[in-house]
Amino acid sequence: MGITYNSQLKLHQLVFREEKQNYIVEDTITNEFYEMPKVCIEAIKLIQDNVPLNEIEINLKKQYADEEIDIIEFVNQLVELEIVCELDGEKVSINIVNKKDAGFQWVPERLGQILFNDTTTKIYVGMLIASIMMFIFDPGLIPHFKDIFIFELMIENVAAIILITLILVLLHEFGHIIAIRGEGLNAKLELGHRLFFAVLETDLTQAWKLPPQKRNKLLYAGMYIDIVVIFTSLILLLVSTDGLLSGVLGIVVFNTLIRLIYQLCVFMKTDFYYIIENITGCYNLMENGQHYLSKRIPFIKTSHATVSFSGEEKVIRRYAYFYIIGILLTLIITAYYYIPQLIFAVNEIMLPGFFEPITSIRFWDSVVFLLQILLVSGLLIYSWTKKYRLSS
Repeated sequence: MGITYNSQLKLHQLVFREEKQNYIVEDTITNEFYEMPKVCIEAIKLIQDNVPLNEIEINLKKQYADEEIDIIEFVNQLVELEIVCELDGEKVSINIVNKKDAGFQWVPERLGQILFNDTTTKIYVGMLIASIMMFIFDPGLIPHFKDIFIFELMIENVAAIILITLILVLLHEFGHIIAIRGEGLNAKLELGHRLFFAVLETDLTQAWKLPPQKRNKLLYAGMYIDIVVIFTSLILLLVSTDGLLSGVLGIVVFNTLIRLIYQLCVFMKTDFYYIIENITGCYNLMENGQHYLSKRIPFIKTSHATVSFSGEEKVIRRYAYFYIIGILLTLIITAYYYIPQLIFAVNEIMLPGFFEPITSIRFWDSVVFLLQILLVSGLLIYSWTKKYRLSS
């Protein structure tokens, strides 16, 4: 159905909240959130007051002389966003995703309020500083690429790494879940990816109901749990005399430290990336930063869509520096840890194992190692294809 100046429309019940740059609009029917500038909010309020579209356009052109106002195009966008419930007397069908009833309602709100508040934040920061001091005064605590090989057989190493990684990732994500439950909101776990890695992600969409400061608390929560884990593990390493326990703690420290460092790699949409967005009020940093850098660095890819960041130039430039630093950190970690680990595992375990008899445990060691690579690759491909399907 075509939109004209004579079209009459009704919108869903919307909630507006002013941010630093623009407004966050919540559709209470579809449970979706949108970022819009003030001129769009004015247009929506006039539509809700049943002001004719041609009058809205005239009023907005007078009020926002420097803006390009096209009310017909704007209404078409509202229809595409499924914000319109009735157009010229006809109901508009919508696809409702019930995010309000997402899982983990069994997590008590009080738990989130106890674990994540102003006092505990200071404790977590203190633990982080103490952990850094332990690394400085005892460099032997700094992870080595061989720390993940605590058993003679790779089948045991694989099982230990997978189990420990799964537990640590779940602890991190449950930090987010407990924090958002502390605000009386719900969340769910999803499978995603960060660069080459398949990861679990907590859907914090409902956090858009909160002001930026409280949203940041939810984003910090996962890192706070990581800090507690690494601080506790370092203390136990200092006092442990058991070889197996020390080996397991070494994997925990290695895994957690790498994930904390990766938070600074803001060319991926890490928790720290979203914290920067909340602090600055610029909610398209990734896209705008890539657009800014693509003009200066050929291998930085960006979408072909027109990108506008008027008034955000300083923030985009600073983000671009963090973007490059994140890429360098990733290359350093890959060169210092992952490539040596792969070379060691292939030379010392996988290739020798395939030359053993099929009845040898070392032969099956190599098979398990190969299956692990295939499994991780499959999860990554799945997350990529899922993202492609959603974006197409």
